[in-house]
Amino acid sequence: MASKPPQGDAYSLILEAIDIGLYRPGDRLVESELADRFGVSRTPIREALQRLETQGLLARDGRSLIVASLDHNQLAELYVVRSELEALAAGLAARHATPEEVRVLQDMVAADRRHLGDPAALARANKRFHHQIHLASHNRFLVQQLDLVHRSMALLATTSLAADGRGSDALSEHAAIVRAIAGRDEEAAAEALRSHISQAYVTRLKLDAERDADL
Repeated sequence: MASKPPQGDAYSLILEAIDIGLYRPGDRLVESELADRFGVSRTPIREALQRLETQGLLARDGRSLIVASLDHNQLAELYVVRSELEALAAGLAARHATPEEVRVLQDMVAADRRHLGDPAALARANKRFHHQIHLASHNRFLVQQLDLVHRSMALLATTSLAADGRGSDALSEHAAIVRAIAGRDEEAAAEALRSHISQAYVTRLKLDAERDADL
């Protein structure tokens, strides 16, 4: 029989469930249901829910907790912060990345093309790629802040990589970022990453506009 996860993992389990879309913006989270699903007692579940609410990932709907959603202004604010922090990480990676870390990034760009046509798989690969750049910055405090930003990205119901042609464009942008990092060009790496995030934001705005038009 499979062992139950440690009680302290309740927060990570719920966070991952939101991240992979098991729970989406607007979904109600119930202590008893979460405890049954994850095989964890209700006390750590309750503590995890309180922590997620404090971090803004959950919101109150009457007496219930639901997965939060981002309005237009919050989305804009999130992308501004993400753009600047990601650009900083890319610039630092160009300065500090080891040859091995650069090779890993290059291999990721080449390997991720196999996911074209599968937005969910491409989104997971995209997260790995960006996290690798964060680590290559060799700045633990920046990595911590970017982790918080990417947790908030989990509140977006869809990935911009699902838009027609965006997956291929994103991978080309990844390749440009890695070329700049490999070339130790801090300014070019930062600008390539900033442009990449800007294109993702434009795509998301278009997707949201299309969705709203269909309502």
